[in-house]
Amino acid sequence: MNREGHEDIKFFTGIEVENTPQQGKNTLFVVGVQSVDDIAAQLSAGDSIQHIYFGANHSFPNLAINDAKNWGQWEEMISFFLNLDYTCTLDIDVNCVEGLLESGLTENHKFIPMISVKIPCIQQLGYNATVKIDDYDFDATNPGVWCHSVHDLMARDRFTSWDEYTKDKTL
Repeated sequence: MNREGHEDIKFFTGIEVENTPQQGKNTLFVVGVQSVDDIAAQLSAGDSIQHIYFGANHSFPNLAINDAKNWGQWEEMISFFLNLDYTCTLDIDVNCVEGLLESGLTENHKFIPMISVKIPCIQQLGYNATVKIDDYDFDATNPGVWCHSVHDLMARDRFTSWDEYTKDKTL
C-alpha cells in the first residue's frame, strides 16, 4: 500500500476510525506477520491499547486456501492475543475468506474479520449500481443471496475519509 510516512514500518497506533465494533478504540496496527514478542512489546509501551488490527496497510497476502504454512503464521500470531483477551481484527481480501474459515479464528467472539472488497471508482457506477453477496453456485453454501444498493451502502454514517487515516503514530 502506498501510504506516505508508512514506508517500511511494522507498527503504528491510533484510534480505529472505520465503522467496526472497535471504532473509537485505541488500536495497535500490525503490518505483516510479526513476532508475538515484538507485538507484546508494542502493547506494553503503548497507551492502553484496547484493540489489535492485523493486516494493516493491506499487508495480508492473497493466500491460497491450502497454504497451511502462511495461514498458520497469521493464525498463531492472532490467536496468541485473542487468548490474552484482546479484541483482534484481521483485514483480508474477499478472495481469502475460505482460508480464514479453515483457520478457526472466526470461532472466537473477540475476533473481527474485516473483509475487504475493492471497488475502484465506485461513484462512477451510477445510482443503480448494486453489490450482490453471492455464493459459488446455486444453493452451494449460503441460504441465498443479498443485494445492496451501492448508493445505500455509501451512507454518510458508514464513510471514512482518507483524511481520518492520517492521525496515527508510526512506531
